[in-house]
Amino acid sequence: MEQQFNIVNEAKNIFDKEIDALLKVRDSLGEDFETLVKLIVECQGKVVLTGMGKPGHIGTKIAATLASLGTPSFFMHPGEALHGDLGMVEKKDVVIIMSYSGESDEVTRLMPTLHEIGCATVAITGKPKSTLARECNYHVFFPEFEEACYMHLAPTSSTTALLVLGDALALVASRVKNYTKEDFGLHHPAGALGKKLLVRVSNIMHSGNENAIVPEGSSLKQAIVEMSAKGLSMVIIVDGENRLKGIVTDGDLRRMLERGIDVYNETVDNVMTKPPKWIDEREMAVNALQRMTDMRITGMPVLNSEEKVVGTILMQDIYKAGIVK
Repeated sequence: MEQQFNIVNEAKNIFDKEIDALLKVRDSLGEDFETLVKLIVECQGKVVLTGMGKPGHIGTKIAATLASLGTPSFFMHPGEALHGDLGMVEKKDVVIIMSYSGESDEVTRLMPTLHEIGCATVAITGKPKSTLARECNYHVFFPEFEEACYMHLAPTSSTTALLVLGDALALVASRVKNYTKEDFGLHHPAGALGKKLLVRVSNIMHSGNENAIVPEGSSLKQAIVEMSAKGLSMVIIVDGENRLKGIVTDGDLRRMLERGIDVYNETVDNVMTKPPKWIDEREMAVNALQRMTDMRITGMPVLNSEEKVVGTILMQDIYKAGIVK
């Protein structure tokens, strides 16, 4: 009968084995790793990852991480490669082939065609004398370590080590390339960071017929009607050349009504805030949010390079755009 064991202790033992594998791989990094980083940085084509089974799953993630950090990359399933996908590989590419044993038939069968194409080939394997190691131009070898699987069969420590090695490759390569936050935002336009770096005031402001605007000399009643019709919390007052003269906010209106101001006979010129705070349409939306937060206001007129009114931006518009969470 199988000896009883403590479930939590068994889980911790698995962690220990995988951590030990990571430490051994970390300490083994040297010139081969540096060479691979240089190959990735200097690659004029694409970095292609391939591997069968669990390494293949990890390869998909590594390719995605490389691509997200500025290195054109994709995963090529070795089985599909043998049935036409090798047509995606060009001479200027770098092909990274992952197999801990270095003997997986699906990947070793790729080598003759890859040699014919003339691309750079890199083996990541735990067996320096394997077929894969012999056939590739470059190598990164894993040191010996124990798989966390109690049967020593399921890829566990080896796939964890491969995952972290892939992260190291992608991150170090991106740093060598001087990949910036702005670059990251360009490649992640749907994410919050991408929106912070890409969305400008002009992209989300209320402009044209959606903007609440009245000429100077208008009655306060006209300003109220305009603000209500556009559904905004402020109305902008302009001169004959569309230059900013002042604003009236819904908060201003509440305070005026409490004081009994005659909205039918009062003009906006006498009650508007002047000169109001404004922002250039070319500014990043996140900067507009910061300015409004600092000034404790919820909206601002937007001006163009000629300092003419082109819109209104509200704090709630920036939140709705998903720029901040």
